[in-house]
Amino acid sequence: MNNIVLYEPEIPQNTGNIMRTCVATNSVLHLIEPLGFRLDEKSLVRSGVNYIDKLKYYVYDDWNDFLEKNKEGVFYYFTRYGHKPHSSFDYSNKENKKLYFIFGKESTGIPKEILKKDLEHCMRIPMSDNVRALNVSNSVAIVIYEVLRQQNYNGLLFDEPHKSKDFLES
Repeated sequence: MNNIVLYEPEIPQNTGNIMRTCVATNSVLHLIEPLGFRLDEKSLVRSGVNYIDKLKYYVYDDWNDFLEKNKEGVFYYFTRYGHKPHSSFDYSNKENKKLYFIFGKESTGIPKEILKKDLEHCMRIPMSDNVRALNVSNSVAIVIYEVLRQQNYNGLLFDEPHKSKDFLES
């Protein structure tokens, strides 16, 4: 099972985009407080989340609460200070473990104290030196689709379900 973890997200629009990506990819979303926004319906609708009823998500009081409730699985950390590209890991998940992909808050990322405990799983998305970092919602999409590619897009549709299969040909 693929899990997207947002450590103290600050921008509701980013989280809204990530919520939509989680619904599209059958991923579970984990939100670690404090959040930079409210999770009420009005705030979420303003952020463009109209699939909230299809989203599986959890909210945690803090990092320790998250760890206490998610003890088993493999944790991957995304940081601009990582030395390995996200595509260098094997996410095929043949053992059917829970995989957690952890992204930090927009302003400061994941705290160094957390990253230092598992340097082997710290990674970055390769990019030029012209930008500091990619938008977190873009980063989540890039990573989860690499994970799903390695898993042969397990459980996802290859054809658009609302039109006939030969829509383009007709």
